[in-house]
Amino acid sequence: MRSEAIVGAVIAGGRSRRMGGGDKPLLLLGGRSILDRVLDRFAPQCGAVVINANGDARRLDGYHLPLVPDPVEGFAGPLAGLLAALDWAAVNRPEAALVATVPGDCPFLPRNLVGRLWSARRAGRAEIALASSGGRTHPVIGLWPVTLRTALRHALLEEGLRKVSGWTDRHSLAQAEWPVGPVDPFFNVNAPEDLAQAERLLPLVAD
Repeated sequence: MRSEAIVGAVIAGGRSRRMGGGDKPLLLLGGRSILDRVLDRFAPQCGAVVINANGDARRLDGYHLPLVPDPVEGFAGPLAGLLAALDWAAVNRPEAALVATVPGDCPFLPRNLVGRLWSARRAGRAEIALASSGGRTHPVIGLWPVTLRTALRHALLEEGLRKVSGWTDRHSLAQAEWPVGPVDPFFNVNAPEDLAQAERLLPLVAD
């Protein structure tokens, strides 16, 4: 696997309704933003990284990364963020064949995430690879070929498809499994109680 051939995308285009609105990735966890922690673990695994987010881009200026908003109006969900990343990769990194996606609210991501997804995809001769832990699939944490962007645009704009599973069901799929102890690496912060739990889990997470 050549990391320069993979564009990483942090999907952070949602409205954070369960958190009461605002930007979940900018919430502090152990004195650092969740997004800082996501990028610390994810960015070194990719040749380039973009952030999928909507609204005023200035709030993310400090990260000095390309900001790619949804190309579909109305907060269409993670598939819209994936399409934004695929389009960016096709234009700005034509040498990149794959886009790896993670949500912006998973502070404990594995540092071998992209490599294991790549290996699972290759071993299964699949189009898409997704992460799973404890027998649960995480549909936003995956590895996707840039060549799917035209079909995805049609599904979003012409068919109104919104569920990630509805998209992955159309393609060959491989999975890479992780254990959930001592901490599920795909624990995500959706609500205030999740942030409190993440604070408790932080000492258990290996750097």
